[in-house]
Amino acid sequence: MLSRPATTSMPSPARQTHWDIFCNVIDNFGDIGVCWRLARQLTVEHGVAVHLWVDELAAFKWICPEIDPHSALQNVCGVEVQRWDADFPDVIPGDVVIEAFACHLPERFVEAMALRNPTPTWINLDYLSAEAWVSGCHALPSPHPRLPITKYFFFPGFNETTGGLLRENDLEERRVSFRVADFWRDHGLLPPADDALTVSLFAYENPAIADLLEIWANGKMPVCCVAPVTRTLGTIEAFIGRPLQAGDVASRGKLEIRMLPFVAQPDYDRLLWSCDINFVRGEDSFVRAQWAAKPVVWHIYPQDDDAHRVKLNAFLDLYCVDLPQTAAAAVRNLFSGWNGRPGFSPDIWTQWMDNLPDLRKHAVDWEKKLTKQEDLCSSLVSFCCSKL
Repeated sequence: MLSRPATTSMPSPARQTHWDIFCNVIDNFGDIGVCWRLARQLTVEHGVAVHLWVDELAAFKWICPEIDPHSALQNVCGVEVQRWDADFPDVIPGDVVIEAFACHLPERFVEAMALRNPTPTWINLDYLSAEAWVSGCHALPSPHPRLPITKYFFFPGFNETTGGLLRENDLEERRVSFRVADFWRDHGLLPPADDALTVSLFAYENPAIADLLEIWANGKMPVCCVAPVTRTLGTIEAFIGRPLQAGDVASRGKLEIRMLPFVAQPDYDRLLWSCDINFVRGEDSFVRAQWAAKPVVWHIYPQDDDAHRVKLNAFLDLYCVDLPQTAAAAVRNLFSGWNGRPGFSPDIWTQWMDNLPDLRKHAVDWEKKLTKQEDLCSSLVSFCCSKL
């Protein structure tokens, strides 16, 4: 089996450990986005030696330009990144193994885990959900049916009975000291007009996008929409009536659309900080938008049998608790329309804008509330240290 390099002795037990993180990139960037943030935070803040296994390096490169998709093994930002091939090598497992989002570890690796003494702490890092059952399942053990090793289910979440949310120690400090003008300058763009509503648009394919663009174009308020180039490009091009690419700026009526390249994670954070409202999708961008302390609209990943709507409503039940009744209704109506039911209309957007002052205040209060929890990375480290 392949051995691992020795690490410099550190005062904290967590600083002497090796962690393996396994990530299977399916069809979007949420899984690798979460795993990459976690790997970096473990390395930078907790001194952990991280080995990140990723099956699709080309997709990884979109959010981390330093990645060489042709290199099977590379060190990026202090993290050992290795391509997860079907022909998995013999390797000695680390002290902690993260199976991200039930990605199913290679059988020979699981068998090697069972042979290691002591056996690694095996974590199934699950998807984020606000559903009530998550608290009861968080950190529960699941013994392997055949081998002498136990897996623990670890759930991110929005309260202290879960694992919390990914948040770097210096995130708020970076956000507060950030200057919006720097973002536009770095991308070769002038700041939006002072009277414009600046909105970021990151979504899955969604028929409501065309409706929203039409509403903005025909509205009374100028809107500057900043859209990274994703699979929604075709809808935006159809609305504008011509091909678009990263760096293009197009206008129609009261709407200006700025096409950005698919940016790396640190730059995406800065985009969120630069906007008045952020339309986001999936999990990683959803969490980062909440840390931006700005009003957020979530396009949840669609699931069979509308199972995602249960997850969406569970979040809204938490998020709307402290909102005035009219503002809570505006949030629910916009989230529901944006996610395809009952559809999107000008009245939904008007209701949202009428309540925007309350929504802005609530976004700040919500961010402060979430920061009182232990962050997901620290929660994981504490839990795993208790098992080592």
